[in-house]
Amino acid sequence: MRINRIALMAALAISYAIAMPGRAEVTQINGAGATFPYPVYAKWASAYQKATGIRLNYQSIGSGGGIKQIKKKTVDFGASDAPMKPDELDKYGMIQWPQIMGGVVPVVNVPGLGAGELRLDGTTLADIFLGRITRWNDARIAALNPGRSLPDQRITVVHRSDGSGTTFIFTNYLAKVSADWKKRVGNAKAVAWPTGVGGKGNEGVASYVKRIKGAIGYVEYAYALQNHMAHTLLRNRSGAFVAPTAANFQAAAANAEWAKVRHYYMILTDEPGKNSWPITGASFIIIYKRAEHPENTRAVLKFFDWAFHHGQKMAEELDYVPMPEKVVKMIETTWRDTVRTKDGKPVWTSASP
Repeated sequence: MRINRIALMAALAISYAIAMPGRAEVTQINGAGATFPYPVYAKWASAYQKATGIRLNYQSIGSGGGIKQIKKKTVDFGASDAPMKPDELDKYGMIQWPQIMGGVVPVVNVPGLGAGELRLDGTTLADIFLGRITRWNDARIAALNPGRSLPDQRITVVHRSDGSGTTFIFTNYLAKVSADWKKRVGNAKAVAWPTGVGGKGNEGVASYVKRIKGAIGYVEYAYALQNHMAHTLLRNRSGAFVAPTAANFQAAAANAEWAKVRHYYMILTDEPGKNSWPITGASFIIIYKRAEHPENTRAVLKFFDWAFHHGQKMAEELDYVPMPEKVVKMIETTWRDTVRTKDGKPVWTSASP
């Protein structure tokens, strides 16, 4: 009986150690949120697992879902393309930082028109999504595309059906360039769309646009590339028609002054500059300042720090824009100075090797 009791106690001790996230070795990081950065997070995750053996389990459920999950503490980190407002972060005891930048692009399925062959400007794009422009040969679209034959085809608007940081970035742009959009619809992760059909995630929007003749939607640029979709050109704030490219995303972000804003709260739409893509945005990671399970939080920081220092080429291959080195150093300082264990010890002490 004594031997059995000792064996039972030992077994319970092992089970307890495994069950306690802070006590056992972390082999998996759990996160949820934005679909916008999912392609690059998946690529980083594969390379990181090969390098370290640690797996990233990331649920691409939309920015709204990611914020809900981190608030409920069901994941190690949340991800959102719509930055949380500084006061809300303070309320929940959270921090956020920009991990990657990219572009949101209008994509179309218009017979006879390929990628980059259709020009739009902000107010025309807004009026399409407001349901005011309903056919592709409308005079306003034709005026932006002189000499191009446009079909007498009905326009079908495709938008997100879920709470989405991609929607936040897209509607932020429309609200800046169209007073009517700002008044009637506004800027949020989820809005009351005046017209159109809804698809879940970038994947859902891309699928609908590919299937419906005459459709227009908006997706993160990597999805447009991977799905071989026709994107439009857009007239930017400087009056130039520009294509969505990594260089033009970088141009939009070139003058971003991250050090001047609290909690890195910055939105990069309708930025000045001849080459700036007007619907550029950053994607953010959200964690708690006081780590309930320090080893898990440290594993999250190590993964994203590894991505900062070893994932730039992978990001660029998917047409994302890596964060500038000076911003990375700022973020690492934020981790060191603000992320603490329950007893006040720093969780982050140095960059990963």
